[in-house]
Amino acid sequence: MPFLAEPAFTHGTPARTAILLVNLGTPEAPTRAAVRRYLKEFLSDSRVVEIPQPLWWLILNGVILNLRPAKSAAKYAQIWNQDGSPLRLHTERQAKLLRGYLGAQGHSALVVDFAMRYGDPSIDSVLERLKQQRCERILVLPLYPQYAASTTATTFDAVSACLRRMRNIPELRVVKHFHDHAAYIAALAGGVRKHWSQHGKPDKLLMSFHGLPRYTLERGDPYHCECRKTARLLAEALALAPEQYQLSFQSRFGRAEWLQPYTAATLAQWGKQGLRRVDVICPGFVADCLETLEEIGIEGKAEFLKAGGKEFHAIACLNESDAWIRALAQIALEHVRGWGEPAPDAHELERSRGRAAALGAPA
Repeated sequence: MPFLAEPAFTHGTPARTAILLVNLGTPEAPTRAAVRRYLKEFLSDSRVVEIPQPLWWLILNGVILNLRPAKSAAKYAQIWNQDGSPLRLHTERQAKLLRGYLGAQGHSALVVDFAMRYGDPSIDSVLERLKQQRCERILVLPLYPQYAASTTATTFDAVSACLRRMRNIPELRVVKHFHDHAAYIAALAGGVRKHWSQHGKPDKLLMSFHGLPRYTLERGDPYHCECRKTARLLAEALALAPEQYQLSFQSRFGRAEWLQPYTAATLAQWGKQGLRRVDVICPGFVADCLETLEEIGIEGKAEFLKAGGKEFHAIACLNESDAWIRALAQIALEHVRGWGEPAPDAHELERSRGRAAALGAPA
């Protein structure tokens, strides 16, 4: 296996520290061909689907990749905008705003970039770019608040695979999770309060997390417990009584039992029970994407209204909110602390704040 080319070395060149944000990924376009390429990469990951690989290869290539891309492409088309995929756009903007905010706080020496676990920009390509920028220390920050083997761990797999191709590897730190980080919880609560200040409160709040097969819990994955803790902390921050909210899991796939209760079934039940208005927030997603905009905002809404509900609100994800960018900065800085970055210089701090203001970063 050939090594990646090393950047030209010059004695005395200072090493740099980078923060790499990583999200799941997205097709390049809302087309059958693009979605097929994306699904093939995503669903071929043995951490994502824990079925014996020879059997899964037959199912994936013989059935799923022939039937699902067209259906998924139609769903992507409903949420796609003129600039591209919402998930990629939000992630790219988060990286840009984080860079500006850190600069405004006197940390302009930190390099900030983003990558997608599946699709573009790939983890390989961005790590190589950071290496060419003389980044000798890299913090990998997967944008999954709750740890799961199928999300966070597979990000670390991809990073490790890339490092195996480097002769001179950088120092590495990784963020495992931030499901109970106070700044993250505060950002979530602030988004809910903002929505309620504009639209009033619902009869009930549903906190919907991405679903996983139940066997992941039985095999030791902490995801279910971390989702429950996030929900509890968010409810406490909003001063909600137990009967005013519920946790659920969405995006079920296949016939196996998944973590329950299921989001779609919960919404249908609430509609039949006569709940007039329901609000749904997806705390496991820090950026709006197919699962929040289409599965919740379109399908979930239709499910609730069809069952008899009258009013449905999908609360936006954290996206580019000031509170989330500040929280992201706090999480990152806690993990790079003591990693060779000099203290902020007063004059550079003022110059950085001016640059951040021009970028629209939160003060």
